[in-house]
Amino acid sequence: MTALVTVLGDLVEDVVVWPRGPVTAGTDNPAIVRRSRGGSAANVAVAAAAAGTAARFIGRVGDDAAGERLVAELAAEGVDVRVQRGGRTGCVVVLVDARGERTMFPDRAASADLGPVDAADLAGTTVLHVPLYGFLEPGAAANVRAAIAAADAAGARLSLDLAATSAIAALTPERVRSLVDELQPTLVFANAEELEASGLGARRPPDGGTFVVKDGPRPARLISADGSAELVAAERVDDVRDTTGAGDRFAGAFLAAWARGLPLRTCCEAAHRAAARTLRAPGATV
Repeated sequence: MTALVTVLGDLVEDVVVWPRGPVTAGTDNPAIVRRSRGGSAANVAVAAAAAGTAARFIGRVGDDAAGERLVAELAAEGVDVRVQRGGRTGCVVVLVDARGERTMFPDRAASADLGPVDAADLAGTTVLHVPLYGFLEPGAAANVRAAIAAADAAGARLSLDLAATSAIAALTPERVRSLVDELQPTLVFANAEELEASGLGARRPPDGGTFVVKDGPRPARLISADGSAELVAAERVDDVRDTTGAGDRFAGAFLAAWARGLPLRTCCEAAHRAAARTLRAPGATV
Protein backbone atom coordinates (compact mmCIF):
# COMPACT_ATOMS: atom_id res chain seq x y z
CA MET A 1 0.00 0.00 0.00
CA THR A 2 1.33 3.45 -0.94
CA ALA A 3 2.04 5.73 2.02
CA LEU A 4 -0.24 8.77 2.16
CA VAL A 5 0.12 11.78 4.47
CA THR A 6 -3.21 13.58 4.81
CA VAL A 7 -3.19 17.01 6.45
CA LEU A 8 -6.34 18.67 7.79
CA GLY A 9 -6.29 22.42 8.41
CA ASP A 10 -5.62 25.84 6.93
CA LEU A 11 -4.84 27.06 3.42
CA VAL A 12 -4.44 30.85 3.42
CA GLU A 13 -2.48 33.62 1.74
CA ASP A 14 0.70 34.77 3.47
CA VAL A 15 1.66 38.43 3.15
CA VAL A 16 5.27 38.46 4.33
CA VAL A 17 6.77 41.84 5.27
CA TRP A 18 10.51 42.48 5.67
CA PRO A 19 11.13 46.02 6.97
CA ARG A 20 14.23 47.59 5.42
CA GLY A 21 15.25 49.12 8.73
CA PRO A 22 14.04 49.75 12.27
CA VAL A 23 10.26 50.06 12.52
CA THR A 24 8.98 53.47 13.60
CA ALA A 25 5.38 53.69 14.78
CA GLY A 26 3.05 56.28 13.28
CA THR A 27 4.80 56.72 9.94
CA ASP A 28 5.84 54.93 6.76
CA ASN A 29 8.36 52.11 7.04
CA PRO A 30 9.99 51.00 3.75
CA ALA A 31 9.70 47.25 3.33
CA ILE A 32 9.81 44.35 0.93
CA VAL A 33 6.41 42.61 0.73
CA ARG A 34 5.94 39.12 -0.69
CA ARG A 35 2.65 37.26 -1.17
CA SER A 36 2.63 33.47 -1.17
CA ARG A 37 0.60 30.38 -0.37
CA GLY A 38 0.53 29.71 3.34
CA GLY A 39 -1.27 27.96 6.17
CA SER A 40 0.37 25.49 8.53
CA ALA A 41 -1.50 22.45 7.19
CA ALA A 42 -0.92 23.38 3.55
CA ASN A 43 2.78 23.92 4.26
CA VAL A 44 3.07 20.47 5.84
CA ALA A 45 1.33 18.83 2.87
CA VAL A 46 3.68 20.55 0.40
CA ALA A 47 6.72 19.52 2.44
CA ALA A 48 5.56 15.88 2.54
CA ALA A 49 5.01 15.88 -1.22
CA ALA A 50 8.42 17.48 -1.79
CA ALA A 51 9.98 14.70 0.29
CA GLY A 52 8.58 12.09 -2.10
CA THR A 53 5.51 10.82 -0.22
CA ALA A 54 1.94 11.14 -1.51
CA ALA A 55 0.24 14.03 0.26
CA ARG A 56 -3.36 15.21 0.53
CA PHE A 57 -4.76 18.44 1.93
CA ILE A 58 -8.25 18.83 3.37
CA GLY A 59 -9.57 22.25 4.36
CA ARG A 60 -11.78 25.20 3.50
CA VAL A 61 -11.12 28.29 1.38
CA GLY A 62 -13.31 31.17 0.33
CA ASP A 63 -15.56 31.15 -2.69
CA ASP A 64 -13.34 33.76 -4.29
CA ALA A 65 -10.42 34.32 -6.65
CA ALA A 66 -7.88 34.05 -3.83
CA GLY A 67 -9.15 30.59 -2.93
CA GLU A 68 -9.04 29.46 -6.56
CA ARG A 69 -5.45 30.64 -6.90
CA LEU A 70 -4.25 29.02 -3.68
CA VAL A 71 -5.86 25.68 -4.57
CA ALA A 72 -4.22 25.77 -7.99
CA GLU A 73 -0.82 26.58 -6.46
CA LEU A 74 -1.14 23.80 -3.92
CA ALA A 75 -2.09 21.26 -6.58
CA ALA A 76 0.82 22.42 -8.75
CA GLU A 77 3.15 21.46 -5.88
CA GLY A 78 2.03 17.84 -6.07
CA VAL A 79 -0.65 17.82 -3.38
CA ASP A 80 -4.04 16.11 -3.78
CA VAL A 81 -6.32 19.00 -2.77
CA ARG A 82 -9.78 18.41 -1.28
CA VAL A 83 -11.39 21.71 -0.25
CA GLN A 84 -14.73 23.06 0.85
CA ARG A 85 -15.63 26.56 -0.37
CA GLY A 86 -17.54 29.39 1.23
CA GLY A 87 -17.03 32.87 2.62
CA ARG A 88 -13.68 34.54 2.06
CA THR A 89 -10.19 33.09 1.96
CA GLY A 90 -7.99 33.62 5.00
CA CYS A 91 -4.83 35.69 5.15
CA VAL A 92 -1.84 35.94 7.48
CA VAL A 93 0.38 39.01 7.67
CA VAL A 94 3.88 37.94 8.68
CA LEU A 95 6.33 40.56 9.98
CA VAL A 96 9.95 39.35 9.79
CA ASP A 97 12.62 41.09 11.88
CA ALA A 98 16.32 41.49 11.19
CA ARG A 99 17.11 38.12 12.83
CA GLY A 100 14.64 36.30 10.60
CA GLU A 101 12.14 35.79 13.44
CA ARG A 102 8.51 36.18 12.40
CA THR A 103 5.46 37.62 14.12
CA MET A 104 2.11 36.63 12.63
CA PHE A 105 -1.26 38.39 12.38
CA PRO A 106 -3.73 35.69 11.23
CA ASP A 107 -7.22 36.12 9.85
CA ARG A 108 -8.25 32.50 9.27
CA ALA A 109 -11.62 33.43 7.76
CA ALA A 110 -13.01 30.41 5.83
CA SER A 111 -10.40 28.08 7.31
CA ALA A 112 -12.04 28.46 10.71
CA ASP A 113 -15.42 27.32 9.36
CA LEU A 114 -14.52 23.78 8.30
CA GLY A 115 -17.62 21.68 7.69
CA PRO A 116 -18.04 17.89 7.93
CA VAL A 117 -15.25 16.01 6.15
CA ASP A 118 -16.28 13.47 3.53
CA ALA A 119 -15.01 10.01 4.50
CA ALA A 120 -13.89 9.52 0.89
CA ASP A 121 -11.37 12.33 1.39
CA LEU A 122 -9.69 10.25 4.11
CA ALA A 123 -9.49 7.03 2.09
CA GLY A 124 -6.05 5.46 1.93
CA THR A 125 -4.56 7.70 4.63
CA THR A 126 -1.48 6.32 6.39
CA VAL A 127 -1.11 9.22 8.81
CA LEU A 128 -3.50 12.10 9.47
CA HIS A 129 -1.78 15.29 10.62
CA VAL A 130 -3.82 17.98 12.40
CA PRO A 131 -2.46 21.33 13.69
CA LEU A 132 -4.01 22.59 16.92
CA TYR A 133 -5.58 25.55 15.08
CA GLY A 134 -8.34 23.19 13.92
CA PHE A 135 -9.69 22.99 17.49
CA LEU A 136 -10.01 26.73 18.12
CA GLU A 137 -13.61 27.07 16.85
CA PRO A 138 -16.17 24.70 18.43
CA GLY A 139 -18.08 23.93 15.21
CA ALA A 140 -14.96 23.16 13.21
CA ALA A 141 -13.44 21.25 16.13
CA ALA A 142 -16.38 18.83 16.16
CA ASN A 143 -15.83 18.15 12.46
CA VAL A 144 -12.10 17.68 13.00
CA ARG A 145 -12.78 15.17 15.79
CA ALA A 146 -15.18 13.27 13.53
CA ALA A 147 -12.57 13.15 10.77
CA ILE A 148 -9.96 11.86 13.22
CA ALA A 149 -12.35 9.15 14.40
CA ALA A 150 -13.07 8.09 10.82
CA ALA A 151 -9.38 7.98 9.93
CA ASP A 152 -8.61 6.00 13.08
CA ALA A 153 -11.33 3.48 12.27
CA ALA A 154 -9.76 3.03 8.84
CA GLY A 155 -6.35 2.31 10.38
CA ALA A 156 -4.61 5.68 10.04
CA ARG A 157 -2.28 6.97 12.73
CA LEU A 158 -2.70 10.48 14.15
CA SER A 159 -0.14 13.27 14.31
CA LEU A 160 -0.96 16.42 16.30
CA ASP A 161 0.97 19.70 16.08
CA LEU A 162 0.68 22.10 19.01
CA ALA A 163 1.10 24.89 16.44
CA ALA A 164 1.63 28.02 18.60
CA THR A 165 1.73 29.18 22.20
CA SER A 166 -1.14 31.55 21.32
CA ALA A 167 -3.30 28.60 20.23
CA ILE A 168 -2.46 26.76 23.46
CA ALA A 169 -3.41 29.85 25.50
CA ALA A 170 -6.68 30.24 23.57
CA LEU A 171 -7.69 26.64 24.25
CA THR A 172 -6.03 26.62 27.71
CA PRO A 173 -3.23 24.22 28.62
CA GLU A 174 -5.70 22.00 30.51
CA ARG A 175 -7.83 21.50 27.40
CA VAL A 176 -4.77 20.78 25.29
CA ARG A 177 -3.67 18.06 27.71
CA SER A 178 -7.20 16.65 27.74
CA LEU A 179 -7.16 16.65 23.94
CA VAL A 180 -3.97 14.59 23.90
CA ASP A 181 -5.50 12.18 26.43
CA GLU A 182 -8.67 11.91 24.34
CA LEU A 183 -7.12 11.55 20.89
CA GLN A 184 -4.04 9.50 21.84
CA PRO A 185 -1.91 10.76 18.93
CA THR A 186 1.05 8.63 17.95
CA LEU A 187 3.11 11.77 17.29
CA VAL A 188 2.89 15.18 18.93
CA PHE A 189 4.97 17.94 17.35
CA ALA A 190 5.91 20.96 19.45
CA ASN A 191 8.73 23.39 19.96
CA ALA A 192 10.23 23.75 23.42
CA GLU A 193 8.07 26.78 24.28
CA GLU A 194 4.86 25.03 23.18
CA LEU A 195 5.68 21.91 25.17
CA GLU A 196 6.25 24.03 28.28
CA ALA A 197 3.15 26.18 27.71
CA SER A 198 0.91 23.12 27.36
CA GLY A 199 2.25 21.45 30.48
CA LEU A 200 3.03 18.33 28.44
CA GLY A 201 6.71 18.64 29.32
CA ALA A 202 5.89 17.22 32.73
CA ARG A 203 4.05 14.24 31.23
CA ARG A 204 4.88 11.22 29.13
CA PRO A 205 3.46 10.62 25.66
CA PRO A 206 0.51 8.24 25.21
CA ASP A 207 1.36 4.54 25.05
CA GLY A 208 3.29 3.86 21.87
CA GLY A 209 3.54 7.58 21.16
CA THR A 210 6.37 10.08 20.79
CA PHE A 211 6.72 13.80 21.50
CA VAL A 212 8.84 15.39 18.75
CA VAL A 213 10.24 18.55 20.32
CA LYS A 214 12.06 21.16 18.24
CA ASP A 215 14.33 23.67 19.93
CA GLY A 216 15.64 26.09 17.30
CA PRO A 217 19.32 25.46 16.54
CA ARG A 218 19.61 23.04 19.47
CA PRO A 219 18.99 19.29 19.14
CA ALA A 220 15.44 18.04 18.77
CA ARG A 221 14.19 15.60 21.39
CA LEU A 222 12.32 12.39 20.63
CA ILE A 223 10.53 11.66 23.90
CA SER A 224 9.15 8.13 24.20
CA ALA A 225 6.26 6.83 26.27
CA ASP A 226 8.71 5.38 28.81
CA GLY A 227 10.08 8.90 29.44
CA SER A 228 13.39 8.38 27.67
CA ALA A 229 14.59 11.04 25.23
CA GLU A 230 16.83 10.75 22.19
CA LEU A 231 18.60 13.89 21.00
CA VAL A 232 18.95 14.57 17.27
CA ALA A 233 21.28 17.42 16.30
CA ALA A 234 19.86 20.18 14.12
CA GLU A 235 21.44 21.34 10.87
CA ARG A 236 23.60 24.41 11.44
CA VAL A 237 22.24 27.51 9.68
CA ASP A 238 24.38 30.65 9.96
CA ASP A 239 22.42 32.69 7.42
CA VAL A 240 18.81 32.56 8.68
CA ARG A 241 16.65 34.55 6.25
CA ASP A 242 13.16 33.83 7.54
CA THR A 243 11.77 31.35 10.08
CA THR A 244 8.30 31.35 8.46
CA GLY A 245 7.17 27.79 7.78
CA ALA A 246 10.33 26.10 9.07
CA GLY A 247 8.40 24.12 11.68
CA ASP A 248 5.85 23.05 9.08
CA ARG A 249 8.61 21.97 6.72
CA PHE A 250 10.16 19.98 9.57
CA ALA A 251 6.85 18.22 10.29
CA GLY A 252 6.12 17.49 6.62
CA ALA A 253 9.52 15.96 5.94
CA PHE A 254 9.35 13.97 9.19
CA LEU A 255 5.90 12.59 8.37
CA ALA A 256 6.88 11.74 4.81
CA ALA A 257 9.66 9.50 6.10
CA TRP A 258 7.62 8.13 9.01
CA ALA A 259 4.69 7.16 6.77
CA ARG A 260 7.14 5.05 4.75
CA GLY A 261 8.18 3.20 7.90
CA LEU A 262 11.60 4.76 8.51
CA PRO A 263 13.03 4.94 12.06
CA LEU A 264 12.20 8.02 14.12
CA ARG A 265 15.81 9.22 14.21
CA THR A 266 16.09 8.99 10.43
CA CYS A 267 12.82 10.89 10.11
CA CYS A 268 14.11 13.62 12.42
CA GLU A 269 17.39 13.97 10.54
CA ALA A 270 15.49 14.38 7.27
CA ALA A 271 13.24 16.94 8.96
CA HIS A 272 16.20 19.00 10.17
CA ARG A 273 17.68 19.10 6.67
CA ALA A 274 14.38 20.21 5.18
CA ALA A 275 13.83 22.92 7.81
CA ALA A 276 17.34 24.28 7.24
CA ARG A 277 16.52 24.90 3.57
CA THR A 278 13.43 26.87 4.56
CA LEU A 279 15.36 28.98 7.08
CA ARG A 280 17.66 30.15 4.28
CA ALA A 281 14.79 31.25 2.01
CA PRO A 282 12.02 33.87 2.12
CA GLY A 283 8.59 32.80 3.34
CA ALA A 284 7.34 29.23 3.76
CA THR A 285 9.53 28.03 0.92
CA VAL A 286 10.05 24.31 0.31
